Amino acid sequence: MNQISGSIPSYLGNLTTLQSLSFYGNQISGTIPHELGNLVNLTDLIVSSNQISGSIPTSLCNLTRLSDLEVFENQLSGPLPREMANLTSMVNLQLGYNNFSGFLPSDLFKGGQLQWLSMINTHFEGPVPQSLRNCTQLVRIELEENQLTGDISQVFGVYPDLDLIDLSYNRLYGELSANWGACRNLTTLHMSGNMIGGKIPPELGRLPHLASLDVSSNQLFGEIPRELLRLALLELNLSNNQLSGVIPLEIGNLYSMTALDLSMNSFTGAIPKQLGGCTRLRILKLSMNGLNGSLPLEVGNLVNLQEMLDLSHNSLTGVIPQQFGKLVMLENLNLSRNQLSGSIPSSFEGMLSLSSLDLSYNDLVGPLPKDRFFDQKARAEWFQHNKGLCGDLHGLPPCPSSISQHHHPRNARKLILSIVFPTIAVLLLLVTFVVFLFLRRAKPMKEEEREVPVKNLFSILNFDGEAVREQFDGKAIYEEIIDVTENFDEKYCIGTGGYGSVYKARLRTGQVVAVKKLHPSEEVGDERGFQNEIQALTEIRHRNIVKLYGFCSHARCMFLIYEYMERGNMSATLSSQEAAMELDWNRRVNIVKDVAHALSYMHHDCTPPIVHRDISSKNILLDSDFNAYISDFGIARILKPDSSNWSAHAGTLGYMAPEISYTMKVTEKYDVYSFGVVILEVMQGRHPSDLMSSLSSHGQNMLLKDVLDQRISLPTLQVANDVILLAKVALACIRPNPDARPTMKHVSQLFTSNKDQSLLDYFHTIKLHQLMNLQV
Repeated sequence: MNQISGSIPSYLGNLTTLQSLSFYGNQISGTIPHELGNLVNLTDLIVSSNQISGSIPTSLCNLTRLSDLEVFENQLSGPLPREMANLTSMVNLQLGYNNFSGFLPSDLFKGGQLQWLSMINTHFEGPVPQSLRNCTQLVRIELEENQLTGDISQVFGVYPDLDLIDLSYNRLYGELSANWGACRNLTTLHMSGNMIGGKIPPELGRLPHLASLDVSSNQLFGEIPRELLRLALLELNLSNNQLSGVIPLEIGNLYSMTALDLSMNSFTGAIPKQLGGCTRLRILKLSMNGLNGSLPLEVGNLVNLQEMLDLSHNSLTGVIPQQFGKLVMLENLNLSRNQLSGSIPSSFEGMLSLSSLDLSYNDLVGPLPKDRFFDQKARAEWFQHNKGLCGDLHGLPPCPSSISQHHHPRNARKLILSIVFPTIAVLLLLVTFVVFLFLRRAKPMKEEEREVPVKNLFSILNFDGEAVREQFDGKAIYEEIIDVTENFDEKYCIGTGGYGSVYKARLRTGQVVAVKKLHPSEEVGDERGFQNEIQALTEIRHRNIVKLYGFCSHARCMFLIYEYMERGNMSATLSSQEAAMELDWNRRVNIVKDVAHALSYMHHDCTPPIVHRDISSKNILLDSDFNAYISDFGIARILKPDSSNWSAHAGTLGYMAPEISYTMKVTEKYDVYSFGVVILEVMQGRHPSDLMSSLSSHGQNMLLKDVLDQRISLPTLQVANDVILLAKVALACIRPNPDARPTMKHVSQLFTSNKDQSLLDYFHTIKLHQLMNLQV
């Protein structure tokens, strides 16, 4: 892990007592000298992640004590020497990401000692050596993306210690053996893109730790075994096979599942409503089957769906449920080529994350909803071949004007008023009566339940300086905000979130404030979030935490008044080409430092500590000078020492710590993980989901400079050291084990006193794996 260049010197072959030789992670070129075959005492030879070419010299096969041979990520070519079968002490063999060719020697693994075998994308072809069957100590097998052949039930044996096997995209055939059920430590089983037939063996249900199963793009048939649905699977991909029958109701038992793909099969029957219990799903694909019946309302409960919901190419009937509008994080929705009827639900106007919506080839009628998506992003082909959809979208027929509105507007208005006003009056009387009875009978709350002492309907907490005259009381400010926003007219709206919209309000004094108005709701959770935010922001004061000026808790509306931030949230800034260009590396480093100092204050300087639980780029605001402020404390928790601090899952998908899947206890390490994701997002200029998913594999070998946002120039020497520190801290913060993550106090101190410049000279060649395990 240096910048050594040139070739490996042949005179190293004179070091005959040498036991370990590693050139890993340099810029070595040339070939592997055949003189290294003289190192008869060598046990470890590691030359991975260089630019070495040529073939593996036959002389290396003399090294009978060699147990670890790693040559991955080079430019090696040619076939493996047959004599490699003499290396019977081999425990770790990693050849991946090279340009090898030919067949693997049939007795390559005859030593039987192998524990780690990695040959990813090496261009090998021909049969998998039968000798692999006897390597019963194997922990990891990675053979994906080759042209290997063989009967999968014959060439693989039983491996009690096996943790991961990936055979994807080869030419393997045969049937899945029941023996896989005896590999009790398996967490990952991937065999997609082969020619495997037969049924899915129910014995797979014996694998207590299996988290990811992908057997897509094969020739499997039969039904989904019920036994499989008793596992705690996180990912299940059975797509592009010949599976049939109904989708079992037990699918709802997979509470922890994040991705489910059953598309391109022959499933029939209705979509089980039990799927609505899989609330952590990010991806759901059931397309290209024979599913019928109506769309279950319960699918609307899958509020974490983000990347895709695809139910297209089926025979689904009925209307699209209004509940689908709750999928506010969903980016891609495809309901095309079904037999759906009715209109597009008005609730779709709240699906602010949508980037594609395909409803073509159905029987839908009525106008398109009126919102920014349908006005700006929608394409006509997404709505074509329906019975009667209309709208202003080019390619769709315009909607006919209402006769009653066009010819008799005065009569229509009178009719509406004659119906609506009496109805509202009756409802108000009923509500007043119910509230009166409730207040008469309600018991006094316990002291610990009074999270926010809201004594007045209106409260002004902390307007700064001369901006607001002292004689203004809370009610006056309330009335002024209603007036200057024209009763919260949409033209003043600058953003919409999960439980409220934010408006820009310029007061008569000239001061501009941000007003978050809660969406009308009867849910207790929304009011609790409102109270949490008041409680948190009235108890903390920090220069990098947004200031709460006041709040209104009126029966007609609830809103919070904040300091106004000119540049909005960081997510919007990074997604804008023009705005992102203004964020040079010095500003990006300072933004991360601001957030770190604020979190350190919350975790370590507040008594008791406060955990935000929803640190994301959307909840970090920027002022005109690019200073950063943490906002949105609606789900924050105050860690009381005499409480268990257990809580339901909450947060923004893509920023939540992995332990959320197995514990409900709130700790500061939740925020630390989210902070690490935010750092990577600031560095990349986009959410780092792809980078984070690849860190467990070849992504570790990416150069740091290649990860950085390509829209701006690389950092100068003056700031490059800080960028390296950002990467080190980010990778430490997203460690799976919460105890291995640093505290925010430590991180804040690092950013204040960063003087370590030991890696600065290697900025252009540092790889992520070199930073992952460094002490921070």
